[in-house]
Amino acid sequence: MTIMIRNFIGGTWCEAESGKRFASRNPADVREVVAEAPLAGCADVDRAVEAARAAFPAWRSLPAPRRGEILFRAGGLLIKNKQRLGELVTREMGKVISEGLGDVQEAIDISFYMAGEGRRLQGETVPSELPDKDCKSLHEPLGVTALVTPWNFPIAIPSWKLFAALICGNTVILKPSSDTPACAAALVGILEEAGVPPGVVNLVCGPGEEVGEYLVTYPGVDAVSFTGSCAAGERLERMMAELHRPLALEMGGKNAIIVMDDADPELALEGVLWGGFGTSGQRCTAASRVIVHERVQERFVAQLCERAERMRLGNGLTAETQVGPLINEAQGRKVLDYIAIGQEEGARLMTGGIRAVDGELAHGFFVQPTVFAGVTPGMRIAREEIFGPVVSVLSCSCLEEAVEIVNSLPFGLSSAIYSQDVNTTARAERELQTGIVYINASTIGAEVQLPFGGWRHSGSGHPEAGGKGGAIDFFSRIKVVYRDYSGRLQRAQIDK
Repeated sequence: MTIMIRNFIGGTWCEAESGKRFASRNPADVREVVAEAPLAGCADVDRAVEAARAAFPAWRSLPAPRRGEILFRAGGLLIKNKQRLGELVTREMGKVISEGLGDVQEAIDISFYMAGEGRRLQGETVPSELPDKDCKSLHEPLGVTALVTPWNFPIAIPSWKLFAALICGNTVILKPSSDTPACAAALVGILEEAGVPPGVVNLVCGPGEEVGEYLVTYPGVDAVSFTGSCAAGERLERMMAELHRPLALEMGGKNAIIVMDDADPELALEGVLWGGFGTSGQRCTAASRVIVHERVQERFVAQLCERAERMRLGNGLTAETQVGPLINEAQGRKVLDYIAIGQEEGARLMTGGIRAVDGELAHGFFVQPTVFAGVTPGMRIAREEIFGPVVSVLSCSCLEEAVEIVNSLPFGLSSAIYSQDVNTTARAERELQTGIVYINASTIGAEVQLPFGGWRHSGSGHPEAGGKGGAIDFFSRIKVVYRDYSGRLQRAQIDK
């Protein structure tokens, strides 16, 4: 059954001013229209920002623990609706059902984490250098925040941004990917049911080139948080620099797993399969490069190919499916183009490399798990983000060479190393120039109680999620207060 969704503005579900709608289709079977969504335009953004601005004074004045109670209720509702929402993620985005449920679980985790932050928005109280004076810092909200989110984690990523923004006292306008509007609407519906006041959370659906850019540059928007491609993020960075508007960017990656000659081979193999082909490679943290020590490379590649060939493609709602579809035809063409580029560059295509069209697979965008060997660091398939089920295997002779290969690109999101030598992993942990490093685990699997973010072209330095330096630090700003109760003029530094 097709879901008919609407924009959510000022506490009311409403059609777009244009009256136009667009369809969201199941990437596993494009004959199925999962949802129809309103095609928002500038007038809808105007109304959403106006509603968010009007709601901001009361929301920021609500004590943070009370805001946290609403997020606790949202977490409970997410638990209650986990199966339904997980199936929706699978239908609309395509990932297998276990991952769809995991997408919702991330939202549950971050809802409870950020709810607790309502009682932990700590500043500092420090001694003054002068008598009868105290000094403190505290968190203040930014105001109206625009959240632009991608399709690959259609509930998890919006929740990372929404819950952090809300607990800090901001009001928000969420602009989700046009490929997954139903998931975003379902999440906003959970927040409405949890008791978020009208205007605090607003949803507008529509294309990023029109609605997204108009929203993020709107005069009434105080800050922007974006997750998406490097090209879009870097364009946004230039726009925000002119406006002097706070911007958090989570962009792409070309993540690598190092497999040393003393690695547990089965553990490393499982990590590469999960990192390379989980979510059909459509993760910013996907392991698209595998750097294997030359002494074990031949055997490792043979085992990797054998296991990749056994992976079952299909609709993610089917229990035995291990690899779902790519999100749409354009992404499918991009992945196949990169496979052709790899062959032209002289890499050896070991397995996969074609679109699967047997039976029901013909109605979706399925690409077989693909492994290239003989890849060199200068090849495009080793340097550019493919965002599909394609793994490039490179060779190294030592840890230093492997680390040099990892660090040679402008990306710096996630990396991993498999080795049973504690000294080897300690050196790798220190030298790998990525925001996230995994030891004897794949490049995916971040937890919400620590910051999530990349270095260099992978991000802006404002991580998502929790922990010191996480999303709270972006969605709030520090105000320092000096209170002098001496009754006389005291001049710091001078009167010392």
